[in-house]
Amino acid sequence: MKERQELVFYDRYAGALKPEAIYGERPLRWAYEARVGRLCLEGVIKRPWFSALYGKWADCGCSKKEVVPFIERFELDPDEFAETPENFPTFNEFFSRKLKPEARPLSPGENDISFPADGRHLFVPDLSESGPIFAKGRSFDLPALLGSRELAETFAKGSALISRLCPTDYHRYHFPLAGTPGEPAMINGSLYSVNPIALARRLSYLWENKRQITVVSDSPAGDYLYIEIGATNVGSIVNTAAPNQPVARGTEKGTFRFGGSMVITIFPAGSFQPDEDLAEQSAAGIELYARIGDRAGTVICNRPDTRIDSPEPQ
Repeated sequence: MKERQELVFYDRYAGALKPEAIYGERPLRWAYEARVGRLCLEGVIKRPWFSALYGKWADCGCSKKEVVPFIERFELDPDEFAETPENFPTFNEFFSRKLKPEARPLSPGENDISFPADGRHLFVPDLSESGPIFAKGRSFDLPALLGSRELAETFAKGSALISRLCPTDYHRYHFPLAGTPGEPAMINGSLYSVNPIALARRLSYLWENKRQITVVSDSPAGDYLYIEIGATNVGSIVNTAAPNQPVARGTEKGTFRFGGSMVITIFPAGSFQPDEDLAEQSAAGIELYARIGDRAGTVICNRPDTRIDSPEPQ
């Protein structure tokens, strides 16, 4: 029998490796590690209607009773919430909760690049090279991920910050740099899990899944890409920032409804100097846990003169 993969991450705040508590671990492992489960995955679980059904439960008033047990099981801090647990009418409202502003302070450096979401992060210094991206020797199919050969050529040697949000995380996502977001382009697809258990088997789930791509122009690092990737049981990707309006670093861009999900931010080549712990853990193939607003790295070059057009919706 294949050895079971144990998930660990590096906690920036504790300065140590920690095991990951996985919401729904048993069905997840069954779907991606068992032969019968994989048949069910391809026939049912990856389908948008399956996640839509789960989303209907999370939007139902009957789901409210799961809020407090979830908080207790995963040791979340209600003092961070903008609302008290009792005030959430459904599980989905709790899941997409807002936090008190002081719960996620923004790093003060003028050239800082902030983490765009709470979660576990991997830094890819050069997208043209293979590396330990959820498994050894993996690389992105950029044209497939971006749905645009032109964008893929522009960012062929760029760097990426992969931010994986677990169901236990705060599920609003924010801009890592100031800039002006264009119109988001939606690429429809399946809804596979983005948990490392799934991605270690097939990285291509990332460019097979439903995703949304936004070009953010006029940032200190030049034009960069912001990609939201849906996953199993994610009800929807909801943008709250208005397109074509300038935003400051740390401004909320949107929120995911129930489920695990992922944000990938892609920067021009040579523009992103990662913090030491992020670079070190990523080189070893280990995700680093950090919260939104904290520093992921710094901008190391001036904005280039070239501009990137937003991709066409598909």
